[in-house]
Amino acid sequence: MNKIILKLKNFMLTMRDEAQIWSQGRSWSVRLPLMIWFSYVFFKHLNSPTYGSILTPANLGIHELGHFLFSPLGQFLGILGGTILQLAAPFILMVNFYNQGDFFAITLCFGWLSTNLFNVATYIADARLTSLPLVSPFGVENVIHDWNYLLGKMGLLQYDTAIAFMLRCAAATSMLICLSAGFWILWQMKKNRIS
Repeated sequence: MNKIILKLKNFMLTMRDEAQIWSQGRSWSVRLPLMIWFSYVFFKHLNSPTYGSILTPANLGIHELGHFLFSPLGQFLGILGGTILQLAAPFILMVNFYNQGDFFAITLCFGWLSTNLFNVATYIADARLTSLPLVSPFGVENVIHDWNYLLGKMGLLQYDTAIAFMLRCAAATSMLICLSAGFWILWQMKKNRIS
């Protein structure tokens, strides 16, 4: 366990050092509006579980694509696939941006992940009530409430709000990573700008 913690610490220190170098000569002012916008989105999500930002339609499209991609694996994975792809997409882009060395874009992916986690938490919290309006690219007849079905199959339906609360905590953590790392990178850009 100590080896894992040590490796994680070394990775974070390396990331910090690489981000400081990457920040030199980059413009902080053109990126600042994105951090202000994510701050606003965070505030809105904390105050309204059903809040949807401009990212919501893209998140929903990725979710529906996940159902399609995972459907050959059976009904359970086909239904779970929507959430799997919705949550995996920001991680896939994080890896892509890390390979490109774009540390600010990585922080934005944490913000995007947060919006997805907030969205999934709202969906899970509705598992017993099933009061949210459901959508599908194939029409609304015979639409299954993903989390009513999934939690019911796993015998966890009565824990829907507790699971949703844990996901909201994860969403808040992800957004705090976005904001703290993002503003830190902007500060590094401002501090290390080349005249």
